Amino acid sequence: MKNLSLILNAILLIAVIVLFVKVFGTNKNESTTFSADAKQVAKPGKYPFAYINVDSLLSNYQFAKDANESLIRKQEDSRLSINTQAQQLQIEMGEFQKKLEANAFLSRERAEQEQARLVKRQQELQQLDGKLSQQIMQVQQKMSEQLRDTINAFLKHYNKNKKYEIIFSNTSSDNILYAEKGYDITAEITKQLNERFKAKK
Repeated sequence: MKNLSLILNAILLIAVIVLFVKVFGTNKNESTTFSADAKQVAKPGKYPFAYINVDSLLSNYQFAKDANESLIRKQEDSRLSINTQAQQLQIEMGEFQKKLEANAFLSRERAEQEQARLVKRQQELQQLDGKLSQQIMQVQQKMSEQLRDTINAFLKHYNKNKKYEIIFSNTSSDNILYAEKGYDITAEITKQLNERFKAKK
C-alpha cells in the first residue's frame, strides 16, 4: 500500500513537471513569435503600435483648417443677419413706444395692430435664430464626418505598407500619458494628408 502511494505520487510529480514545461514552453514560443512579428511590422518603435495627436493634426491639416474657416464664416454671417434684424426691430419697438406715449395713434385698434405686428416679428426672429443655429450645427456635423472619413480612408491606405496593428488617437495627452517619441506619427500623417489634399485641389 505504501509502495502504491509512492508510485502514484511519483507519477503525479512527473505529470506536473510535464505540464509546467508545456505551458511555460508554449508561452515562451508565443512571446518569441510575437517579437519576431513585431519586428517585421513595427516602424517607429519596438511594437506595431503608433499614435496621432489629434489636436496637432487638426491645427495643421489644411482640409481641417479650411473646413473650420468656412464654418466660422457661416457663423459670422448668421450672427450678422440676426443682429441686423434685431437692431431694426429694436428701433421699430422704440418708435412704437414713443408714438404710444405721445398718443400719436389714431385709434386704440391701430396701436394694438402695430403691437401685434411687432410681437409677431419678434417671434419670427427668434424662430430664424433657432433655424440658423440648427443649420450651423448640421454643417458642423457634416464637416466633422467628412474630416473623419478623409482621415480614416487615408489611414487605411497609409497602413497597407506600414502594417500597424493599432493606431491610437491622442488628444492633449489625455489618452496616452507617456510614449516614446518614435510612436508619434502625427507629423508624417499631417504631411502626407496635406500633400494629398493639395494634389486634389
